Amino acid sequence: MTTSRVAAIDCGTNSIRLLVADLTVSESASGAGEAVALTDLDRRMEIVRLGQGVDRTGRLAPEALERTFAACRRYAEVIASFGVPPERTRFVATSASRDAENREEFVSGVLDILGVEPEVITGDQEADFSFTGATKELATGTFAPPYLVVDIGGGSTEFVLGTEGVEAARSVDIGCVRLTERHLTVDGALTETPTEAQVDAIRADVSAALDEVARTVPLERARTLVGLAGTVTTLGGIALDLDAYDSSRIHHTRIPRSRVRELTDRLLTATHDERAAIPVMHPGRVDVINAGALVLLTIMERIGAEEVVVSEHDILDGIGFKVAADAAG
Repeated sequence: MTTSRVAAIDCGTNSIRLLVADLTVSESASGAGEAVALTDLDRRMEIVRLGQGVDRTGRLAPEALERTFAACRRYAEVIASFGVPPERTRFVATSASRDAENREEFVSGVLDILGVEPEVITGDQEADFSFTGATKELATGTFAPPYLVVDIGGGSTEFVLGTEGVEAARSVDIGCVRLTERHLTVDGALTETPTEAQVDAIRADVSAALDEVARTVPLERARTLVGLAGTVTTLGGIALDLDAYDSSRIHHTRIPRSRVRELTDRLLTATHDERAAIPVMHPGRVDVINAGALVLLTIMERIGAEEVVVSEHDILDGIGFKVAADAAG
């Protein structure tokens, strides 16, 4: 057994997240290394809204880039404090960076700050990382495979079906930030309490995306629905009525579909201030939680899922396992 210290950064449309961890690697009979356990040293998240306006303009906004670079500078200090070298640091960028015309400006800025070139990964790669991170420990529990991992991001949502590995995957552009900007923003101003027509428009987009997903991912085979990312974990915290965000309590919480519907209705009828006052609500998620909750509810209704299992382990963990495996191999 050997231990590798690694750093993983996931930069999405809405947030940028860091994981610094020690990964225990065992050596198989063939001499190949396999990451078998992950111990968190530091896990943090900042809302930077990198995808601000990308759906409309096709470009990363200067102020969004600066917010992201400022977070990268803070993360660089954390990584250095744990002594993780650049060769064991991996920076993965997802939906907003894939879509932007000026993504090279983003890539060069991150490289200057962290000494690591960000990988603007495809939806299929994102799906693979998310599935690995979310399901590696499910086999030891009471969760029946096949698993359908649904990662509701800011710009896109990934659907990944599999048991021990990915069997089918699809990424579609129905993220919570993208849908908020598309349907809940009028003349640059956010609709505080969505109208019925706005809710129907979001549901229509999600339904159309699900039709697309169903062409390549056999959704009906799933026996356990696993939900990832801030929308789902926030709903988990609200469902548990927590006084403060507690990832250890939220992880592997099961939320019945009826409860998801109840929470979605509550959020849709709440004012901005009422949503902001919810103890587990991150300030950067107040304006996009409505769209995210609608995405999750529509998915559950479509596939007939009676509950969703909330996972705090996701693409970050998958990236970490990959870094360790590369270092060991």
